[in-house]
Amino acid sequence: MTKTLVLLFHPNLSASTTNAAFAKAATTVEGVRVVDMQARYPDGVIDMFTDAEVEAQMLLDTDRIVLQFPLQWYATPVLLKAWQDAVLTRMYYINAATEGALLSGTPIMIAVTAGNVPDAYTPEGQNYYSIDALLTPLKATAYRCGLPWHAPYIIYNAGKLDPSALSAAADGYADALRAFIAATAPKSTSQAA
Repeated sequence: MTKTLVLLFHPNLSASTTNAAFAKAATTVEGVRVVDMQARYPDGVIDMFTDAEVEAQMLLDTDRIVLQFPLQWYATPVLLKAWQDAVLTRMYYINAATEGALLSGTPIMIAVTAGNVPDAYTPEGQNYYSIDALLTPLKATAYRCGLPWHAPYIIYNAGKLDPSALSAAADGYADALRAFIAATAPKSTSQAA
């Protein structure tokens, strides 16, 4: 069985409707493991040498990575940035040959929730930029780290969806995860060793 790791970065999952529903839906997909990163690091601090070693091993033990988070003020949550700073810096600058090189080739997908309507994310809209443009730093990071980029799963109007729309969005997320898994090959045994 292949392994897909969903790293969930939500600052308050107990108050979430959309990300919580997505996390629950993800657990129904075979081979998917969801990790609540805020529960793992409630103080928001990830040590580059101790915590990041554990995080690096978790990444190296998976076939594909999903970063799930709410878009907040046109950026990722603070903990996701802290995770990138600690884990990816360790893997690609400090231990490039023994960690970063082994992670390269692992497909990555973004699952993002946005609180506004789709039209707000256009040049004529309230937010001016598209979600795709706002994800540019993550796309650049994926490129730099050699992580093949998969089309993101985006839900608008997060936190404002009625129960049937929320259920449909969660089911859509589970379907998107299945499509991601089907479209991406697992790491070869030699690469994962």
